[in-house]
Parts: sequence; structure tokens; C-alpha cells
Amino acid sequence: MKKLFLLFVVGLACVAASPVSDGYQVGDTVTDFKLKNVDGKMIALADFKDAKGFIVIFDCNTCPMSRAYNSRIIALNKKYVSQGFPVVLINPNSAEVVAEESFDEMKNHAKEHGYDFPYLYDQSQEVVRKFNPTNTPHTFVLNKTTGGLKVVYIGAIDNNSRDGAKADKHFVEEAVNELLAGKPVTVTKTKAIGCTVKWKNS
Repeated sequence: MKKLFLLFVVGLACVAASPVSDGYQVGDTVTDFKLKNVDGKMIALADFKDAKGFIVIFDCNTCPMSRAYNSRIIALNKKYVSQGFPVVLINPNSAEVVAEESFDEMKNHAKEHGYDFPYLYDQSQEVVRKFNPTNTPHTFVLNKTTGGLKVVYIGAIDNNSRDGAKADKHFVEEAVNELLAGKPVTVTKTKAIGCTVKWKNS
């Protein structure tokens, strides 16, 4: 009985620490949000008046996979921001769990890597729970339509998490290129590879 009780308590703890939903899926409409950027300003997707969509990436300071993608994320923004698809980075991790994911450390990280796009802090993890990324990095490509911002791709940036030069499938680029050409996205979902998201109380 004691063993069963312990299993029950552990189960409850896991439920409490997990996201409240499965998060946005391909085809869903994303609700706008407002989060604090590393420059201290509050940023909303609606602030990007000329955007045709967004490359929303959940990424962090500490994950080795995230660090392997730093230059590729910077390159994505440089390639697509002028074409209407800016990168918006969100740190999904709780600093209560990993101190190195704090807002101050985010500012240092963004400065170190020369980020020229938003790197947003979600202290409550409310926005993170709506998307429910599983790993860092985890990408959501959004397309602006008359019906709102639609999710058209979820998953990995490319198919080589360790070495971008060896990737032969560039999922995010292919999705955005198809949108820019007025075509439907061919590959809408892939498996994100990286460190797990650190939820509060987990």
C-alpha cells in the first residue's frame, strides 16, 4: 500500500508540472501575446506591422543543441526578416529550475551572440504552455492570414542538430520559401531534437 501511495504522489507531481494542453497544432490560430524582450521592452506579434508571418523558436541559454543552432537561427533572421518572416525567440525554461535561464542571463546570452531579433522572457510560462514546445530549439512557423496567424509548420530547423553544414533538409527554410511562393507547406511537422523544456516545479 505504501508503494502504491508513493506512486500516486509522484503521478500527481508529474501532472502538476506538465503543460495544461497539447499546445498549438498545425492549422491552429495563434493568440497574440506580449512578453518582455532582453532590451526591457514589451513585444507583441502585432507590433510587426509588415510581417507576413513569423519564425517562432523556443530556445534557451544552456542546451548544447541550442548552442549548436545559434548561428543558424541568426542566419534565418538575416535571410527572412526583410521578406516578412522575422525570427522571434522565446525562452521556455523556468529560471526557478535552471538559474542560468534567468532574464539577466538571457540578456548576456543575446549580447554575446549578437542577436538582432527579439529574445523574449516568459516568467509565468503561460505563452509557453499555449505552444507546448517539447525541446530546445523547437520551431513554429506562423503564416498571417485574414483569419489570423495560422500554424503551418512545427518541429526542427533542419535534419542535423549537431552540424548545419551536414544538413540536407532545411525544414524551416523550405516552409517559409513555399509560403513566399504562395504554395502550401509540404512538410508540416517533424520531430524537434534538443533538451527538454524545464517547467516550474518539475
